Amino acid sequence: MMLLGVVLHSSETYNVGSSSLWPLDPNDTHIFQNFISAIIHVFRMPVFFLVAGFFGAMLFYERSPQAMIKNRISRIVLPFAVFLILLHPLIFSALAFTSESFGIALSGIPTILTMLPEVTYHLWFLYYLILLSLFTFLLALVLRRIPFLTRRIQNSFEWLFSRRWLAIVVFTVITFLLMVYRWDYSVPTPLSFEPELGAFLFFLSFYLVGWLLFSSKHMLDSFMKYDWFLTISAFILYAITFVGRSYIDDVPTGILYAVVTWLFIFGITGLFIRYMSKYSARMRYASDASYWVYLIHLPLTILIPGLIVDVPLPAFGKFSLVLISTSVICFATYHYLVRATFIGKFLNGRKYPLRK
Repeated sequence: MMLLGVVLHSSETYNVGSSSLWPLDPNDTHIFQNFISAIIHVFRMPVFFLVAGFFGAMLFYERSPQAMIKNRISRIVLPFAVFLILLHPLIFSALAFTSESFGIALSGIPTILTMLPEVTYHLWFLYYLILLSLFTFLLALVLRRIPFLTRRIQNSFEWLFSRRWLAIVVFTVITFLLMVYRWDYSVPTPLSFEPELGAFLFFLSFYLVGWLLFSSKHMLDSFMKYDWFLTISAFILYAITFVGRSYIDDVPTGILYAVVTWLFIFGITGLFIRYMSKYSARMRYASDASYWVYLIHLPLTILIPGLIVDVPLPAFGKFSLVLISTSVICFATYHYLVRATFIGKFLNGRKYPLRK
């Protein structure tokens, strides 16, 4: 899910439309780029927060509440603070350079570089993960003192989860109601340091499902049931919604987005359990690298389009060039500058010997 962020942000520059926060190429855009970023956006963060809830519960119950807090501080709070400050001038400079290369002005970003960032940029999800981790930590401490209520909640969750289609309907209704509460039928991307209650509740719903799923991990294999069907159905349904968006009212669109989100969650999770449950050195490497790749990719996906603005390629060609070059730089720097150094330990908890 973190690596998909590189794909999403590589496509942003070539979206059709307008943006006050992101420089759009004035010469080469295509609606297919909108589709790429939009379909990733509809499931990426919901899946991420569900998985985060699962492993947050693992830390809390299998290690200890103290171990969970210590881990979240070292793995999330400190990297968020450090990289937000370090990346702020790089992102600002990239935005300024590419905007000038495109001959446009962005009204949604400051025109003067400040010492401290005014927004959380692409690290907003870490900011909300910190808030969610703290909230569920306190909630879990309270529920520990009410064991009968904890058992009732867990039994109800397992009953619902064992009825796949009913679970999808119930979770879809909850997601749609949270969309209505927010007056926004898309997945939020809250960049402000002031927490948005609607966004917090939206992501909390996925985080809590993941948290409850940990205590019911004996049911994980059930994700593989209908995994291909659910994933393909979600893709087709979203494609139809995307094409017909101008002919569909907001409420039906919101319902369809909520349905697609949960179809993707069940389908994608099932596919990963089916095909990636066995140990793979390459997958472990990619997993370890993904944190660094996501942290540093944003200024590159903003800067490179400004460098290639005059390259005679269509929108998809430029998108591919940005994606490939950003990925190469991010993985190369991870391999030679991060993996075997103190930075790797800072991000992933350990260093690895440098190998080919």
